[in-house]
Amino acid sequence: MSFYQQLLSATEQERNALMTLPLIQQGAQGNITLETYRAFLTQAYHHVKHTTPLLMACGGRLSGEYEWLRTAIGEYIEEEMGHQEWVLNDIEACGGDKESVRHSATEQDAACHATEVMVAYAYDMIHRVNPLGFFGMVLVLEGTSTAVATQAGEKIMQALQLPKKAFSYLFSHGSLDISHVTFYESLMNQVTNVEDQQAIIHAAKRFYRLYGEIFKHVAAQAAIIHTLHQAA
Repeated sequence: MSFYQQLLSATEQERNALMTLPLIQQGAQGNITLETYRAFLTQAYHHVKHTTPLLMACGGRLSGEYEWLRTAIGEYIEEEMGHQEWVLNDIEACGGDKESVRHSATEQDAACHATEVMVAYAYDMIHRVNPLGFFGMVLVLEGTSTAVATQAGEKIMQALQLPKKAFSYLFSHGSLDISHVTFYESLMNQVTNVEDQQAIIHAAKRFYRLYGEIFKHVAAQAAIIHTLHQAA
């Protein structure tokens, strides 16, 4: 069995727990409110903006034996640069204030605790534990996106009657992004050091849980907004 297949098998329970969260299930059916979609995009911005810095940090921490992976990281960086602006543009396209999200001046607008923790764990994994562990985060974010992003985007767009330009982030990370998963698989199958393999598996398990906490926060925030609207 290839390491990529071992990775999928070892993290299947965590992946299933994430994919069965109510908000992800509702999003896949387009059964969410505009406020929920904006809340999702806000948290997406606050972790997507770290993608390039994290990739750069990971590349800088790799040993010489992983020069081939450092080269691949360069390709990832080229692909990922500026994606946080896509998220902000989506927020604006669905009636939100993208500059408020960008600057996050207040606690209400800032990245939620779960998002901060996930990002902090990624930096900690790279700098303190094992830079290869960062690829556990890549598995979670890329894999989740390709699994549900396109379907969710299309359903939400139809249900909320929003323009396609409000979904550049979801559509770019959906089925059209399947080549990234293939590229990722080829990279992981070249990692033969058992210690590094275990670091990736361990990190992926943690990232599935951490990413799930973000969706739980967005769902809770949406429920509060719904309650306030009913009381008004």
